[in-house]
Amino acid sequence: MLLILETIDLNGIGSLYALSNRLNLNDVLPNKITIWKLRNNNPLRKSYINHNIKIEEFDALIKITVEMSRYLYPFIKKILQSKEDSKMNSVIWCDFHNRFRELIYERFNINSIRVKKLLNQTENDEIIIKSLLILSLCISNEGYKKLKNFLLDF
Repeated sequence: MLLILETIDLNGIGSLYALSNRLNLNDVLPNKITIWKLRNNNPLRKSYINHNIKIEEFDALIKITVEMSRYLYPFIKKILQSKEDSKMNSVIWCDFHNRFRELIYERFNINSIRVKKLLNQTENDEIIIKSLLILSLCISNEGYKKLKNFLLDF
């Protein structure tokens, strides 16, 4: 989810940190390095760090994801619409898709079978669309609960 948001927001980690400050999550996420380490707890990443995430950190990342989804919702909506509209598709969807793939190549272990699945065009589109839909559904007042339940069931 965070990679999708970082694909849209070119400032990525800076935006995540600014949101953590605005949401008063400084006790859990005191700096950009802490956020970076939590993101690198993903075994698909090149710089994987095996670290057990505390429940407070998990909750903080969900809150940031929901808030960033709210902020980026107009762009999320436009990207989803562009996938369905063949005229817009050539510009918005392709730009988004190419940036997403670039970030995967840059940050993920491309030798992993799961990462190769992300790079497969057919499966990649399905994963992107599903992720964008989930992010667009978590912008409601109950967004935090929805996203947390989705992630816990995943």
